[in-house]
Amino acid sequence: MKKDLIVGIGEALWDCFPEGRKFGGAPTNFAYHSGQFGWHSIVISAVGQDALGDEILDIIKGIKLDNRIARVAYPTGTVQVTLSGEGIPAYEICENVAWDNIPWTDELEAIAKRTRAVCFGSLAQRSTVSRQTILKFLDTMDPDTERIYDINLRQHFYSLEVIEESLRRATILKLNEEEIEIVSALFHLTGSAEERCRQLIQKFDTLQIVILTCGAVGSNVFTETENSYVDTPKVKVADTVGAGDSFTATFVAQYLKGKSIQEAHRLAVKASAFVCTQEGATPVFPKEILEA
Repeated sequence: MKKDLIVGIGEALWDCFPEGRKFGGAPTNFAYHSGQFGWHSIVISAVGQDALGDEILDIIKGIKLDNRIARVAYPTGTVQVTLSGEGIPAYEICENVAWDNIPWTDELEAIAKRTRAVCFGSLAQRSTVSRQTILKFLDTMDPDTERIYDINLRQHFYSLEVIEESLRRATILKLNEEEIEIVSALFHLTGSAEERCRQLIQKFDTLQIVILTCGAVGSNVFTETENSYVDTPKVKVADTVGAGDSFTATFVAQYLKGKSIQEAHRLAVKASAFVCTQEGATPVFPKEILEA
């Protein structure tokens, strides 16, 4: 069976700021940006049978992204964002919502068998239903496919069990400088950041690549023997929403096309920097990125 799909699976939600709502969801951003490079991309999630769910489906239709977003008997997910007097945001990620209840179906099984790469995280595994669906999807994929664990640790919505079971299935891990500290404490990793990333590769049999992003400083891509480092470009930032997802999507899309680790990394940084200069998470990439 031809494996020609790239999939993002997990949360679809609204970030509710004091000034209004913005659609959020790393799986959608990942799938959209992967699709810009010519891959058939699909986002898998769930929304409620409500007006907020209708709006999400309209947005996804508007960006022409293939999807398997179930309508379930739970409210569409929201995140309440409040700001302190100093402007520091605090988040309340509502629980027992639609994306906590992504159902496993025969159609998802068929998609998993055709999937070349899937991106998943920790947040959507906070509930039993969605976690079982995500793990079943990963276990249905062929062994020679890519399973990208964009760890995305949020608040208290993760556990050692979730992280360990995800790493046992992942071929690529992406995390940031805060998350490497949490993972290091959980697995008793020591040494430099590079040494700790390589300890993860040695500890988990399927894991081949670890991507470590360090915000405005730069990013590393480690394999067992290679290290690619790229500085983060200085750009005029409109907002950073979706920049990390565009990095992951670009790296994976290029890596699957046979680009080297270094080539895929450089273009991923360039794509992420471009997204930072644009409003919103899903801008259209310019030709110099798409044709690189």
